[in-house]
Order: sequence, then structure tokens, then C-alpha cells
Amino acid sequence: MDGQEDFTVSRRALLAGAALAGVFGTVLASAPAAAEDAGVTTGPVPDLSALPHEKIDLVAPPFVHAHDQVAKGGPRVVEFTLTIEEKPLVIDEYGTEVQAMTFNGSVPGPMMVVHQDDYVELTLVNPATNMMPHNIDLHSATGAMGGGGLTLVNPGEQVRLRFRATRAGVFVYHCSPGGPMVPWHVVCGMSGAMMVLPRDGLRDGDGRPLPYDRVYYVGEQDFYVPRDTDGNCVSYESAGDGYADMLAVMKTLTPTHNVFNGAAGALTGENALRARVGETVLLLHSVATRDTRLHLTGGHGDYVWATGKFRNRPEVDLETWFIPGGAAGAALYTFRQPGVYGYLNHNLIEAVELGATAHIQVDGEWDDDLMTQVQPPTPIG
Repeated sequence: MDGQEDFTVSRRALLAGAALAGVFGTVLASAPAAAEDAGVTTGPVPDLSALPHEKIDLVAPPFVHAHDQVAKGGPRVVEFTLTIEEKPLVIDEYGTEVQAMTFNGSVPGPMMVVHQDDYVELTLVNPATNMMPHNIDLHSATGAMGGGGLTLVNPGEQVRLRFRATRAGVFVYHCSPGGPMVPWHVVCGMSGAMMVLPRDGLRDGDGRPLPYDRVYYVGEQDFYVPRDTDGNCVSYESAGDGYADMLAVMKTLTPTHNVFNGAAGALTGENALRARVGETVLLLHSVATRDTRLHLTGGHGDYVWATGKFRNRPEVDLETWFIPGGAAGAALYTFRQPGVYGYLNHNLIEAVELGATAHIQVDGEWDDDLMTQVQPPTPIG
């Protein structure tokens, strides 16, 4: 290894250590020590061996792992594993590359589904191939910074957290290692969502069941890519190398990209979501940092939980719904016409110029009673 390589490695290590100092300790501090620093002390682990256990294999968004819409039986222990992966990610058609930090390699991280009063047992793995300490703050959990105070792991470590899902809804999760590391890790891709379904499934405002045929998960992600003096996006060998430059862009509060599922075009064209006329689709949407205004072109939000909490009465027949930063929402729509629907952030600048657009390709027969062209374009006369 030559001198330049030695300097680069040292600079990365110093960067991570300096950024975390005074928040959770140094990079080499242990996870239990970090939990103690956060004022968290737990007792003996409750014995839940009498409850049924189910291990779930997660899938990458926009898809959601198989699950029951209505719970079968009483509470259970649902086991998930999230593996942190630091990796380069191309985020647009121009080849712009960011050094992403991810849960399970995807932006957003996978959707996890349980029922209210189930126990979530989550194993968080930080492979030795990573550079950074990481943890997880689950907005669905109660106590210890949403689990962040009990899950800080250095490269080469793993930790297991258990919590009871007491509130029904869709909730964001994200990395939260402390100080300036929190926004940096999140805007580098480290967020996802968990859906906690009511045990008797989704209901309308009058208690009637609201089943769905398909479910998709869209995570809206803002990126802040530094540019050189010629205006070209800059790429870096590792996330740590670009930290200072990226932080300067982040402080402008102006993203260079605002995309769905990790990249502009990730859910358009050949990657469009699919449905058929007559199917009811549940659209789950999370946004960890910035507000969003969602719109389904050619359709509506038949039932919408804009802040994602299922104990609240859903709003109906919405054209656009607002999800605040740091939250996740849910919308149900039964498709009535075939064609390509745009699902987008109706800040149209962000949708068109920055990438916050998805397509839903719906197959089926056209209903002229709902819409028809009475006269095609002809000369005025």
C-alpha cells in the first residue's frame, strides 16, 4: 500500500471517529457502551418461547413480502434480518453515482409487515466490509430512541432487538447514529418502512373491511450530490470521502435529486408497477426527510391514511395527499380504467426535473361511460 492509500484510509477512519465523538463514542466503542451512553438499561429478556415464531424473508421494494391481511390467532414473534450494505448506486440516466448506505442493499430498505401486538425481533447486521457504525430507529417502536439506543453496531458486529408493535399504521425506520451522522446516513439511503396492520385488517370509517389485491411500497429519497467547478456531479471512492462536500450541499436544503426507490426512472417504463382493472391496490409511501404531495393521475385516493395511522378514519376521494417528512402514508385505489397512470410528487418540479415519478401500468377493458373522446382533434371551423 503506497503513501496515498495510507493517507486515504487514515482520513476515512478519522472522519468517522470525529463525526461520532461525543454522541455515541468512537468508532471502536462497543454497542452496549453506546446504549449505556444513551441512558438505556434493559433487564432480563422476557421469555416468549410459548408464542409462535415466524421468520420472514424480506423482498426488495416496490414489492412487499407475503403476509395475512387479517391476523390468524393471537400475537406472535415475527423475525426479520436487515443487513447493512454500503455500496455505490447510480441514481439517474446520466450515470450519476452516489456512495449509498442501505438496509439490505435497496433504497428504500424493505417493507416489514406485522400485526398490532405482534412482537418484532429484528437482527441488524453490519458486515466487516462496511466502514461506518450504524443503528436503526423504528418509528413503530416505543423507547430507547426507537431502538437506536440499543442497536449501534460497528463493522463486523450484529445486534438483535425485540419490541412489541403496539400501534397500527405505516411507520418510517432509519439509521440514527447521532449528530451530523443522522441526516447524512438518511440522505445516503438509510430509511425504510414497517406496516403494522390492525389484527382484523384495514377498515373504512364505518368499520367495513378494506381488502386489497396488490400492495406496493414506494420510498421517496432526496440526494445531495456535490458538483465540480464545471457543474458536473462528483463521485467518490467511498461515502466517507464525500462527507464534507455533501454536507455543504445538504445545508442548502436543496436536493439535486428527489427520486422514488433509489433512482430516477426506477418505477417507470419497463419498471412500472402493474395492476388490472377492478383490482384494489394499496400504495405505501415513506419519506424520511422532506414533505411530499402525492397524486395519482387519472385516479384518486379512494381511502387515504395520509399520515399512515390506521386507527384514524381514512379520508376518501382525495386528488392529492400530503405526507410530512419523517412519516409514511397509505392509500387504497380500485382501478377502473386501463392505461398508464402517473404516481408522483405533485410538486411537479420535483416530479419532472428531479425524478419523483412512478408509473402504474393497468391492463383491462376501457369504459367509455367513464371517459370518451367525443370529437378527435380537427381544424377549427
